[in-house]
Amino acid sequence: MIDLYYIEDDQSIAQLVKEYLERRDCKVTIFHTLAQAKQALAAHVPTLVLLDWNMPDGRGDSLCQWIRRSFQDLPIIFLTVRDDSRDIVSGLQKGADDYVVKPFSLEVLYARIVALLRRTGSTAKPYLSCAGIMIDTGRRRVSSHGEEISLSAVEYQLLLYLMQYQGRTVTREQILAQVWDVHGNYVNDNTLTVTMKRLRDKLGQPACLQTVRSVGYRMEDTL
Repeated sequence: MIDLYYIEDDQSIAQLVKEYLERRDCKVTIFHTLAQAKQALAAHVPTLVLLDWNMPDGRGDSLCQWIRRSFQDLPIIFLTVRDDSRDIVSGLQKGADDYVVKPFSLEVLYARIVALLRRTGSTAKPYLSCAGIMIDTGRRRVSSHGEEISLSAVEYQLLLYLMQYQGRTVTREQILAQVWDVHGNYVNDNTLTVTMKRLRDKLGQPACLQTVRSVGYRMEDTL
């Protein structure tokens, strides 16, 4: 499923696009202001962003620049009535990957979304996020509510494994096997307990990182 954020102040257009794309195995979340979209992006990174230029609280190109600085590989498509060649060039220079002028064909829009994801390889998301905790897998960077967190190699691998199985309980045995015991060597169970405590402390004791008593751990978005 393609996870899309659509930033659009025209509710009728936004709903039309949402209904069409969701019939084609997309999940579309609509935001009617730049501020709403920015807040949501700080907590969760979608597969792709659709962005209008003229918004009630500012210009879409400013959000485009912020997204490109914060999420280098996140695909962005402008959907806008601004059809002047200078606007198109400006939008692409400020970080957009494609530019679609309204009115547009919904079928063509979907085809361009699929083509962009195929070119960028972004069907495999470069970002994993849960309740404000985010991993940039390409650059191996971790942040919590926008603040970068320094983790050791094993702490990073532990968090990455839990994020990859977000919403599912993973047992202590599975974690030990995947994070430490990759060569079949014995690892003391206490190693996981100590590492998990350090990881939680660095992340500020997040509610989304849950202990499942006598079983293991679970990442669950609490927002």
